[in-house]
Amino acid sequence: MIFLIKRLYFLSPNKEFNILLNKIFLILISLIITDAVDAQTLSIPKLALEGIEFSIKIDNLPDTLEKINLHIKNDEYSQTYSFRVKDGKVDTSLVINQTGNLLCEIIGFPTASTKIRIVPGILSLLPPLIAILLALIFRQVIISLVVGVYIGAVFVYDYNPFIGILRLIDTYIINALSDFSHIQIIVFTFLFGGVIGLISKSGGTRGIANLMIKFAKKRKSGLIASWLSGLIIFFDDYANCLIVGNLMRPITDKMRISREKLSFIVDATAAPVASIFIVSSWIGFEIGLIQDGLNSIGSTENAYNVFLQTIPYRFYPIAMLIFVFMVSYFERDFGPMLTAERRSVTTGKVSRDGVIIKNLDDTSDALGKDSAEKARWYNGIIPLFVFIFGTIAGLIFTGIDSLNEQGITDYGVQEIIGNSNSYLALLWSGFSACIVAAIMILSQKILTLNETVDAWFTGVRSMFLALIILTLAWSIGAITKEMKTTDYIVGMISDAINPRYLPVIVFLACALTSFSTGTSWGTMAIMMPIVIPLSHSVSELNNYGAYDSMLILHGVISSVLAGSVFGDHCSPISDTTILSAIASGCDLMDHVRTQLPYAVITAIFCMILGDIPTAFGFSPYLSILLIIAALSLVLYFFGRRVRYEMGN
Repeated sequence: MIFLIKRLYFLSPNKEFNILLNKIFLILISLIITDAVDAQTLSIPKLALEGIEFSIKIDNLPDTLEKINLHIKNDEYSQTYSFRVKDGKVDTSLVINQTGNLLCEIIGFPTASTKIRIVPGILSLLPPLIAILLALIFRQVIISLVVGVYIGAVFVYDYNPFIGILRLIDTYIINALSDFSHIQIIVFTFLFGGVIGLISKSGGTRGIANLMIKFAKKRKSGLIASWLSGLIIFFDDYANCLIVGNLMRPITDKMRISREKLSFIVDATAAPVASIFIVSSWIGFEIGLIQDGLNSIGSTENAYNVFLQTIPYRFYPIAMLIFVFMVSYFERDFGPMLTAERRSVTTGKVSRDGVIIKNLDDTSDALGKDSAEKARWYNGIIPLFVFIFGTIAGLIFTGIDSLNEQGITDYGVQEIIGNSNSYLALLWSGFSACIVAAIMILSQKILTLNETVDAWFTGVRSMFLALIILTLAWSIGAITKEMKTTDYIVGMISDAINPRYLPVIVFLACALTSFSTGTSWGTMAIMMPIVIPLSHSVSELNNYGAYDSMLILHGVISSVLAGSVFGDHCSPISDTTILSAIASGCDLMDHVRTQLPYAVITAIFCMILGDIPTAFGFSPYLSILLIIAALSLVLYFFGRRVRYEMGN
């Protein structure tokens, strides 16, 4: 531009025009000089907490400058801070014990200024605490999360309730939905829901469960067949409850197995198996929360890889699945469950007198009621195999491709998974499973084309609630990050807690929250955005090395996922608890009362023998063996075999 003006100046014969060009030239030169002089950038967060450190960065300072002064002020506060300059930069932190809107200026560089708002630290706790409190009171996690995000938005945007509503929608919700990795999780979740809809409506899930019925000949085999059915229908906890409960109920009734025992087996294999299996309706939700938490601490770990690494540390769902098998195989019970089994064996009454069972007709849709006579196990198994092996193949392909791009030729399985793109693998396998399931249905003429599409949409719709909760979880995670909730918690507990005890504390907090609210996903949504940054900050504060920091991080992630399952499994207001009772034909409170001692004892052993020792480096596999041994001793000393007692 300057060169063009100079050429015009020398070529133009018009004196007035030349004067105008000269003025333009001088203005441009002054702008360039001003830009060069005032190029200093002052980077300070828009919001910080009173008495809590926040970072300050100043760039593009003159190399000859050794010290710089930063003046921070408002009508009630005025303070100047001095910082040393190194290589034309300042990178440090600052603590301000003052609240309100403050102006920050670099003395000597008046154009390099910005504003910061300091709020009381206690306010950073209110969004998640209010969400938890409202969930406890109203049992509505969506409303609770919305209010939590809204309260945070009001605090961030200068306590303006109207602006808080606007930012809730146009900033936090939209940002959560527009993130590329979030979109991948949403699409995958819809695809997996579609697969579940197709195989359920086609009778595939019923066919899978029918395989297990053939093994149910006696009481022991009937109990074990119910347990195996729960393991095989791993892909969704709702489908698990409804299918296993409805199919096994007539068989277990003939064998004088109490409805309380059946509903316990159904419930204890629904959420636990869905939460830890590598492909299920839970995985998209769990990986989405893990990925967002890892992003908040700047971690480059692969979320799916972290998910896999946390499985051995999820002691409660693993121990519960094993405990159900032990109870079934040894036919030993204690507490209220023993009373129920005695009644059923001696009198033939599978339910106590006076129990009114809810209408079971409402559950038939989930079984594919129109295709009961066409129930074929391979219509369920083959699409699920496509999903599982397609995911594994996708992880290997993307992992090797990434390693080759980095020029790495010497690698193993862990490196492949660690460098894979789990989102692409899940998307490819999910879409492939949908196509395979639809082709199988149409080729066998089980459903028409329109019915197949409707079945797919039914499955997609079943995931909509989960995606709303997940979106709000991402939003409240953004709020807690913006309000420095973790920094405030760390400041309060840094001297009062050993990071090694974080996993067990997190498990206990999530177990109590999920039991009180009846929602595992809501508990995960509230807790995960807090505990991941908390674990990272506390580990750094205690100068933990990379291994110990990773151990604590993976420990708290697994504790959130495992502790949340506790409430989903045994809370009287949990949807899977209610579905298990209805599908098994059991009174809800009878179901809760008989299984709660089993759940509590298992959870206690998991905390004492699992969460605590593994945080100090103990092997999770040895912990699982110790937990099994402890539960075996409980069954041996306190359990009774009803059939021998009663001579049956």
